[in-house]
Amino acid sequence: MNKLIKAFTKESAVVPFIAILLGLLLGAVIMLIGGYDPILAYKSLLEKVFGNPYDFGETLTAITPLIFTGLAVAFAFRTGLFNIGAEGQFIMGMTGATIIGVSVHLPWYIHAPLAVLVGAFFGGFWGMIAGYLKAARGVNEVITTIMLNWIALHLSNYIINDYLLEPGKGRSYMVDDSAAVTIGWLSRILDDARIHWGMFFAILAVIFYYVFLWKTKQGFELRVVGSNADAARYAGINVNKGIIKAMFISGTLAGLAGVFQVLGVFLNQAVSASPTGYGFDGIAVALLGGNTPIGVFLGAILFGTLSYGAAGMSFGADVPPEIIRIVIGSVIFFVAAPGIIRWFIKRTFGKKRKGEVI
Repeated sequence: MNKLIKAFTKESAVVPFIAILLGLLLGAVIMLIGGYDPILAYKSLLEKVFGNPYDFGETLTAITPLIFTGLAVAFAFRTGLFNIGAEGQFIMGMTGATIIGVSVHLPWYIHAPLAVLVGAFFGGFWGMIAGYLKAARGVNEVITTIMLNWIALHLSNYIINDYLLEPGKGRSYMVDDSAAVTIGWLSRILDDARIHWGMFFAILAVIFYYVFLWKTKQGFELRVVGSNADAARYAGINVNKGIIKAMFISGTLAGLAGVFQVLGVFLNQAVSASPTGYGFDGIAVALLGGNTPIGVFLGAILFGTLSYGAAGMSFGADVPPEIIRIVIGSVIFFVAAPGIIRWFIKRTFGKKRKGEVI
């Protein structure tokens, strides 16, 4: 039993799992204090997510951008960088895809891939700016990525309002159908839920994350740079180049999240940009997933499910949707403090015998 406890209290999948349980438990306690029924609330949440094909499809749609932004933040973390700018990179991805989707008219087999590639490049370039400033000038990437979030927001609105806005309608011109990435047959199966190819690309991004970082020479070099830049430099690795490359890849992943939101979710119509929250939620997803590909994937599923199911709690149990944010915040808190989880496991399952150290 003691060996099992020691294994459980190590950094593993058990820690975030128990953190989730404690977060849900704390949310239930808060509901009880507020006079709500937590059992009915969580039941309503699950019914909202799995109750019918449409809501299940929309839940998948809500999960997809979180996978991309979670991977973006986790990739930077793995290489020793703190990318707080996934939100701005997300917006730039949206902007790039909108420009191509509105301004260019091509056959679908060229138009859609071109819009995806340009949007991804916009996101990658936006991340690369912060990487270059750190590599060339030593500017802290936390500061630059935060500032670039706001620059991206206002730059995107400037481009849309001055060049892409449809007169008298307060929105951009419609994105051509040839640039859309929706999946019609699957959408019909799920009662016209907004299903798009981004879901499958998100899975490919998870695979890419693992293969690139753990199975390629470049990925190994980036991880070495993240672990110890001085040792990497001594070993002959170009640290500055690695920083720029890592931020470009990170930004590209976040940009793809924005691309598929424009081309697959917003019904082929782009409006003026506004803070989406996906970039900041990606930080929480990366933290919950321990910066691992499978962990980020599962963390995105949890966050997307809770976020979309919050409406079910409101209608089914009259619980304010803000309580879901409290649950998510509690989960993040417990994941960020694994010592609390270890203490909880030892206090709950451990029974110290005389002369024995647990």
